[in-house]
Amino acid sequence: MQLGLIGLGRMGGNMRERLRSAGHEVVGFDHHPENSDVANLAELVEKLAAPRVIWTMVPAGQITEDTINELSGLLSEGDIIIDGGNSKFTDDAPRAERLKPKGIKYIDCGVSGGVWGRQLGYALMVGGDEADVEHCRPIFEALKPEGEFGFAHAGTHGAGHYAKMIHNGIEYGMMQAYGEGYEILMASELVTNVPAVIKSWREGSVVKSWLLDLLDRALDADPELAQIRGYVEDTGEGRWTVDEAVRLAVPAHVLAASIFTRFESRQDDSPAMKAVAALRQQFGGHAVKSV
Repeated sequence: MQLGLIGLGRMGGNMRERLRSAGHEVVGFDHHPENSDVANLAELVEKLAAPRVIWTMVPAGQITEDTINELSGLLSEGDIIIDGGNSKFTDDAPRAERLKPKGIKYIDCGVSGGVWGRQLGYALMVGGDEADVEHCRPIFEALKPEGEFGFAHAGTHGAGHYAKMIHNGIEYGMMQAYGEGYEILMASELVTNVPAVIKSWREGSVVKSWLLDLLDRALDADPELAQIRGYVEDTGEGRWTVDEAVRLAVPAHVLAASIFTRFESRQDDSPAMKAVAALRQQFGGHAVKSV
């Protein structure tokens, strides 16, 4: 099957190679000419036979909007745009509605797999009309892992990105739990080989997971993580997940705590904790540490 792929960074480039290895013809466009098969989006569209399928893997926000808007002026009735970036789910239904008068179909696809997807496959969560999803199924089958799991038609427009948002919120909580467990082990006067403990959990343990495997891999390279600063960014999905929990009145203690802890990691000297220390000194005479 033919596919146009926009955005050939690390993940997009790996997806192109996985698709080509499965026998699909992929024409790629990227703003870095050395990665690109064509010079611009017009040439990309020209090289694809109708009905065209074009997958965008560009950063969420205005870049995605600009790319889809430009494509809408180049594509024809019956063509399909798949947004595989981390767009917010609320953007998807309005995009589908804007494209509908031109007869252009729209699918949103949450993609998980990171840098390992080329070898292991990607978990795909898709939103859109059934007929459009089925038309693109050969692409999804090539990208997902072999076997029963790794793909879901989650629902209507927005459902794919919504599912990926919740996936990432869960991921935040799992990573925080592993991080806190690691810190307690490191602080213990009893455990003298923390990397060995982490490694022992990789099989036969109820906490085994791919994330645990990756933590073990990181500890193999740097047993005390001495080369890494404890500063953690977020790309938005964790915040959106907590927003949805509030909107739906769903208690999400772990997910909320994990995103707030990421914010805390960016403070060299927390103003809130300064206030707590001052209060303890005021009401109890407890000692404070001076700058």
